[in-house]
Amino acid sequence: MADIFHEVDEEVRRDQLKKLWDRYSIVIIAVCVLIVAGIGAWRGYEYWVAKQAAAAGAAFEAAVTLGDQGKHAEAGAAFAKIATEAPDGYRVLARFRAAAALAQVTSADAVKAYDDLAADSSLGTTWQDLAAIRAGLLLVDSASLADMRRRLEPLAEPGRSFRHTARELLALSAWRNHDVAATRRYVDMIATDAETPASTRARIDVLSALIAGDGKS
Repeated sequence: MADIFHEVDEEVRRDQLKKLWDRYSIVIIAVCVLIVAGIGAWRGYEYWVAKQAAAAGAAFEAAVTLGDQGKHAEAGAAFAKIATEAPDGYRVLARFRAAAALAQVTSADAVKAYDDLAADSSLGTTWQDLAAIRAGLLLVDSASLADMRRRLEPLAEPGRSFRHTARELLALSAWRNHDVAATRRYVDMIATDAETPASTRARIDVLSALIAGDGKS
């Protein structure tokens, strides 16, 4: 008797499954097709991204080689092309390398390129600060202290990634512009920051010695 009930239950389940299949078979098949198509599309996209990255990497290496060969104008043009055509990661690096290549040809154009990077909020604060530091390095021997302050004082605040370099550049600019009081203020900022790198402290000690030697401390 138990076998009869078991067979009836099996028959009922088969009948229910058949009804469900008859009702929803098109939907089930469509979902399966979409899943397969989605996986295929994703794999295709991954292949395309990898291919683009490989091409950008090769172009980047070629541009680096041009720079190493002293062909700075050609390197700058190559990096500029990468910056407009390559995937995002390479674009940022290429923009920085293009500016660096320009620095070997004309400082003013390089400063403008770094200023454009520093003003690009899409890069994020760290990249923007790095660009401002690079521009400051090019200008420290020629710009007024007021200009250097405008560019670098926000970067010298506690917590900023490149504050040590910003403070050092400001101290050097103040010294070059014969503002000993400002020089001493930036030197003190460097000396009292426990996180100041040893190499920066060593260079600032030299500057402090120069101030003391002039009898203006």
